[in-house]
Amino acid sequence: MAESMSARRNADAVANFLAAQRYTRDEVFADPDPVPARAGAHGWWFREIPGDIDTSGCAQRDGWTLLYVGVSPGPPRADGKPQVPQDLRKRIRFHFGAGNASADGSTLRKSLGVLLGDRLGIELRRVGSGKRQTFAGGEAVLTQWMADNAAVSWVLHPEPWHLEGKLLNALDLPLNIHGNDRNPFVPELKKLRRNAAVRAGKMRILAEWT
Repeated sequence: MAESMSARRNADAVANFLAAQRYTRDEVFADPDPVPARAGAHGWWFREIPGDIDTSGCAQRDGWTLLYVGVSPGPPRADGKPQVPQDLRKRIRFHFGAGNASADGSTLRKSLGVLLGDRLGIELRRVGSGKRQTFAGGEAVLTQWMADNAAVSWVLHPEPWHLEGKLLNALDLPLNIHGNDRNPFVPELKKLRRNAAVRAGKMRILAEWT
């Protein structure tokens, strides 16, 4: 009985997440901002699929396909040190390309840029001191692609990392890397990201883009 109740709660949590309203970049940056400055899980839906991904097992609604989920904030640090303050509003805006957003601070942007590199004419490069890798001037190109092809949904949760585990177990999420080894696309995505990083390391360092 306890197991069936737990399974039902997990299924309800996943269903609620999938049913959450989606917002485009323009809607996220509207005034007033619809994204709450609170803890929760966010899902990224795509109208156009980046790269050669088999999406037959992915959640789909109204022509949009769910490829990635994230949480904000993340789980407590293992060393007990305080985390950088984070919430849904800050994280979603960063992924969508607010301010100095780049592939260096967004695993979602890095994966999308690597998958779309040939099509968008962008590539990972070392910038500034050479310790950071971003798409340099291509970040703006990637941001525009996301504005045209991506939407985000979210649900509130006081400890969203617990919900993230349930979503990774229940859904096909090819752009999630951490904790998602069972997904067949993850090894290919890791290889593509690694190859892009190696190529960037062999090219000259570019100035920071602002």
